[in-house]
Amino acid sequence: MTTPSTQQLMDDLRAVVADAEALMQATAHDLTDRAKAARERAASSVTQARMRLSEIEETLETRVKAVADDTHQYVSSHPWQSIGVAAAVGMVVGLLMGRRGS
Repeated sequence: MTTPSTQQLMDDLRAVVADAEALMQATAHDLTDRAKAARERAASSVTQARMRLSEIEETLETRVKAVADDTHQYVSSHPWQSIGVAAAVGMVVGLLMGRRGS
């Protein structure tokens, strides 16, 4: 469960990586030393960005699983309290939606 801002950041990073790869392919025919050096730097940056993105995704996945496990354990240990909290949240959401429609 990623937040919208985290998801947006990851989507933006993926887009940057894709754009950098497309730029490297588009300039592949340019054989000047300067262009070669720029492509090498870009390739290195893309590789590092992909590795970091993968690490972030793994970390988020681990955190989500831990929260889900903790939630499951709490609900299993405290079913009536969980039902009460869920009912209260449902009532608040219902009241807010009712006011919005008025």
